[in-house]
Amino acid sequence: MAENNSPHHSQSETGADNDEHYISKSQAKRDVEALQKLGSKLVKLSKSSLDKFELDERLRDAILFAQTIRSHSAHRRQMQLIGKLMRHVDADAILNQYERYQNQIKDNNTQFHGLENWRDRLLSEGDPAINELLNNYPDFDRTRLRQLLRNAKKESENNKPPKSARQLFQYLKEVIPEHDD
Repeated sequence: MAENNSPHHSQSETGADNDEHYISKSQAKRDVEALQKLGSKLVKLSKSSLDKFELDERLRDAILFAQTIRSHSAHRRQMQLIGKLMRHVDADAILNQYERYQNQIKDNNTQFHGLENWRDRLLSEGDPAINELLNNYPDFDRTRLRQLLRNAKKESENNKPPKSARQLFQYLKEVIPEHDD
C-alpha cells in the first residue's frame, strides 16, 4: 500500500519529521481573525492613546486612516489591510502594550471611584468619616476638610452648583497617593 503524506496523518503514520510546524487552515484563519480583532481595538483608541504604543509607521498610518473612513465596505477593507500588516509585526508585543494600557485605565478608574467614595462618605457621614480619613491619611488638614464639607453642604441646601464638592474631590486627589484604595 502506498504511503499517504496528507497533513491529516500523524507523524507516526507518515514517518515525516517536517510536520512539527504545521498549522491547520482553520488555525491560520483564527490567528488572522485575532490579529484583525486586535487591530480593531487599536482603531477604537484615540490618537493620543495610540501614540503610547510602539507601532510600525505603516501600521500606525493604516490605523489612523481607518479612523477617518465612514463607508462600511471601505472600513472593512481597511481592517483587512490592518490585519495583513499585523502579520508582519510583533503582534504579541502590541497585545502586551494594549493589555498594559487597559490595566492602567482600569487602575485609574478604580482610584477615581475610591476618591468618589471618600467624598460621598465625607459629605454624608461628616466627622466620623473625617476621623477615619485622617487615621488612614494623616497628611490631610482637618480644618480645610471641614471648611470644604461645610461649604459643600451649604451649596447643596441652596441648590447651587457643587463647587466645594469638586474642590473636596480635588483635595482628596492631591493628598491620597495613586494606586491606593
